[in-house]
Amino acid sequence: MYKGKSFRIRSIEEIMDMIDAGSKAYPHTERIFLADGDALAMETDVLSNVLETLYQRFPRLKRVGIYGGPKDILEKSPVELARLKEQGLSIVYLGVESGSGLILNLIRKGVTPEEMINAGQKVVASGLKLSCTIILGLGGRERSPEHAVETGKVISAINPHYLGALTLMLAPDAPLTQKIKSGEFTPLNKWESLIELELMVQGLNLKDCLFRSNHASNYLPLKAHLPHDKATLLSTLKEVIEENREEVLRPEYWRGL
Repeated sequence: MYKGKSFRIRSIEEIMDMIDAGSKAYPHTERIFLADGDALAMETDVLSNVLETLYQRFPRLKRVGIYGGPKDILEKSPVELARLKEQGLSIVYLGVESGSGLILNLIRKGVTPEEMINAGQKVVASGLKLSCTIILGLGGRERSPEHAVETGKVISAINPHYLGALTLMLAPDAPLTQKIKSGEFTPLNKWESLIELELMVQGLNLKDCLFRSNHASNYLPLKAHLPHDKATLLSTLKEVIEENREEVLRPEYWRGL
């Protein structure tokens, strides 16, 4: 989405201009997402000002969400996160991607599994809602079991409020695409992807989490409230895999990023 764009923090003037234009075009907005990269990288004072202005300009606003990279979360103090919550920040979206240290290193995530856990736990402890995402197939066939098991461990340690699963899709010029051509990386097929998800779910130990795999990249849209629906979720995956229920899977041409 952001390939070819350099990251920069917009000036407060730019942000306020966008808020002004948005409030005039969509005055009845109830939800706002602060996008275009890791907005949590902004200074807390600036972000607090943005939140205050949003709630002033959008009188019906009920929820504000934000992307939060693990390194930027770790740089925020508990007091800063609590302040953002008080100003109306509702939910942080954290891309965990994998719980494997090797895979995190290969994709240049910039943090270890332990740091990822610390970042996620820090958000949860602040009282903010946390939504984590993982990417099925990110370790390829070579590291599929490791990816599933270690990701289950990291997600369980974080214990987020929401968990979303995406399935790996690669652009033609992506580094992993080049590794496929060289034979260093073997992508999972649809059935291997479901087996990986099944193994990951088996290892999840969560207290109150809404799981979804309804992203367009996934072969099988699923929704479950964990841990309550864990057995049902595993039963569904087992049935689809063992009985080769091709008819319930999303066709390849319907998948998208």
